[in-house]
Amino acid sequence: MRHVRLGHTGLSVSRLCLGTMTFGLQCDETTSVAILDRAAAGGITFLDTADVYPLGGGLDTVGRTEEILGRWLQGRRHEFIVATKCAGAMSARPWGRGSSRKHVLDAIDGSLRRLRSDYVDLYQLHHPDPETPIDETLRALDDIVRAGKARYIGCSNFPAWRVARALGRSEVLGVARFDSVQPRYNLLFRQIERELLPLCQADGLGVIPYNPLAGGLLSGKHRHEAGPAAGTRFTLGTAARRYTERYWHEREFATVEALRPLAAAAGISLARMAVAWVLAHPAITAPIVGASRPEQLDDVLPAVEKGIDATLKAQLDELTREYRWGDDPR
Repeated sequence: MRHVRLGHTGLSVSRLCLGTMTFGLQCDETTSVAILDRAAAGGITFLDTADVYPLGGGLDTVGRTEEILGRWLQGRRHEFIVATKCAGAMSARPWGRGSSRKHVLDAIDGSLRRLRSDYVDLYQLHHPDPETPIDETLRALDDIVRAGKARYIGCSNFPAWRVARALGRSEVLGVARFDSVQPRYNLLFRQIERELLPLCQADGLGVIPYNPLAGGLLSGKHRHEAGPAAGTRFTLGTAARRYTERYWHEREFATVEALRPLAAAAGISLARMAVAWVLAHPAITAPIVGASRPEQLDDVLPAVEKGIDATLKAQLDELTREYRWGDDPR
C-alpha cells in the first residue's frame, strides 16, 4: 500500500481509505471488525466515518458506527488516520444538526467520546448548511483545530463554488482552511472533473472521493432485467437497494455492460478497474472503498499497486464521456 500527502498538508495517508457507513446496521460488529482487520492487513491506514452513520438508520442508531470504530481502535489509535464528519441530524432538536457554532462544537465532542480519542485527524462538514453563515462555521472549525481536537478540516458534498468561497473566507478571516474535499466520483458520475477537481489541483486540496463503485453497480454483480408487465427490474443485494431506487438508470446498466469486455481483456475484475480508474486521476488522493464482507476488499486492494495503463484509461474516459458533460438528474 502506497501513501501520499493529503493536499498541501504534511499528513501522509494510504492511497485507499476504508469507508465505514455500513458498520452497525448492514454489518454487525463482528463483521465490521473483520473488515477493519482485513483493511489493516492490506495496508489501509486511512479510515473514514461520520457521526450519523450507519447509513440507513435513524436517530436511534446515529453514532453506532463511531462507537464500533472507537472500540476497534483501542490500543492502536496512533497507527491510523481517522476522519469523521458532522452536520447531519443527531437529535430531533432544531439545533441538533447543521453547521452552526453550537452544533459543530457539540458534534466534535460527541464524536471524540464515541471514538474514544482526544482528537481526529480530519474533521469534515458532511454537507453544506445554507442556513448558517460560512464565517460562523469556519470560526468554529478553527477553534476545534486550535484546541487540538482536530488536526485538519475538510468538507464533503460541497459544489466547487462553495469550496472556493470557503477558501476565500478562510483567507480573509485568518482561520483554518479546508484541506480536503469528499465528493462522489466514479465512471458513471464524472461532473466534478469540470470545476471541482481543477479547483482542488490549483489550491492544493486533497480529494477523498466516495462511491467509486457507484453503490455496487461497477462491481459487475448486478444485472439489468426487463419485465414486460412491471417495466424495468433490478436484481440487487440489499446493500445497494436504497441507492438503486433513487439513482440507477438504464443507461448506466448499458454502460456497465460495455465496460465488462474491457475489464476481461485487461485480465482484471470490473471493480478493480473502476477503482484503478479513479486512482489514475492526478487530483485524487485516496478513494473511499467500503465492504459488507472482508473478502470484498481483496478485489480492490491490487488497484493501488497495479493501476491501469494509459490505453485502457483512455478507452474508459471515452466510453463514459456522457457522465462528465451530460445533464444528470442526480
